[in-house]
Order: sequence, then structure tokens, then C-alpha cells
Amino acid sequence: MLRPVIDDDGAPFWKYAASGELRVQTCAAPACGEPRFPPRPCCPHCGSFDSEWRPTSGRGRIWSFVLPHPPLLPGYAEQAPYNAVVVELLDAPRIRLVGNVVTAPDAPLNSVDPARLRIGAGVRVVFTRDGLPRWRLERA
Repeated sequence: MLRPVIDDDGAPFWKYAASGELRVQTCAAPACGEPRFPPRPCCPHCGSFDSEWRPTSGRGRIWSFVLPHPPLLPGYAEQAPYNAVVVELLDAPRIRLVGNVVTAPDAPLNSVDPARLRIGAGVRVVFTRDGLPRWRLERA
């Protein structure tokens, strides 16, 4: 399984994820307050270097998805077909996260029938034992 590369800007995201929380970096300037992802030192909206990590509801909708087919990286070929989704967060619509829709946090990547995926389908974040965010369909 691929592991995230954790840099200084993104370290808080992974710290919160390891404790089962989905938080996004948000500009702390009083006149701004815009969420941003990926994390970075400066707000792209107002230029402020002040930020905080605000909790989200963990709910979103599938904005886009793809079903990769071989040839794939060897560790993933046996799981094909599986999904790779882009999720738009409901409480921060400009924030889109990439992940997989699964039946349970530590389920295989191919645990959801691809025919069940739809653009706009509601999803909720779940976290693996290792703190990786994944998504479950809200309507089973």
C-alpha cells in the first residue's frame, strides 16, 4: 500500500486523521476564513500566514471517480477493479480530497461494487487503523 509523504505543512492533517478526525487548514485572518487544501503556509485568497485546523463534518459527495484497469502498480493489480474518487466536502465545497469508497475502514479497495458509484452520491469519511481517510457511501 502506498503511504503519504508527510511534510511540515500537511503534518497536522495526518495527526488529526490518526485520531479519527477530518480537519482542514483554514485561514485565521478575521476578514478571510477560507479553507484550503492542500495545506500551505500562505492563504491563496488573502495572503495571510495565519491559519488554524478546523474540524469538518466528514461528509461529502463524489465529485468525480475513475476505475483503474491494468496495467497498474503490482500491489494494486490484484484488487482491480477498484475506485479512486474525488470527494467534495459538504461544509467546504472548494475542498476536494482523493480517496477510495469502501464498505468498511480497513476493507479492500475493491469492496464496493463499481456500479454503485455515482457523481453526487453522498459519502462519509472513515479512517483505517493507520489513519488513512477513506469514504463510505451514506446510502448502503
